[in-house]
Amino acid sequence: PWADSTSPTESTLMRLCAEQGLHPYPWSNEPHDVYSAHMHSYAKVIYVVHGSITFGLPELEQQLTLNAGDRLDLPANTIHDAVVGPQGVTCLEAHT
Repeated sequence: PWADSTSPTESTLMRLCAEQGLHPYPWSNEPHDVYSAHMHSYAKVIYVVHGSITFGLPELEQQLTLNAGDRLDLPANTIHDAVVGPQGVTCLEAHT
């Protein structure tokens, strides 16, 4: 969580990614959009800029809800699904 309980700006998150050697790109979805279970051959880092998204990790029987400022490190070949929150979501994503 952020110390002053306010969400970081997109530029703050972009700077944080750059400091970590990441090259993110933004994407966004409308409220309640759904991604069915899938996986990628690469690892990725996702930061939520605005809104929220809940990732399901069926193999681990877990769900993770990310809000503005939260980060998810998703290893390669991890099966996941997602449901966008009621205000939509904007994320920064970098492949590692």
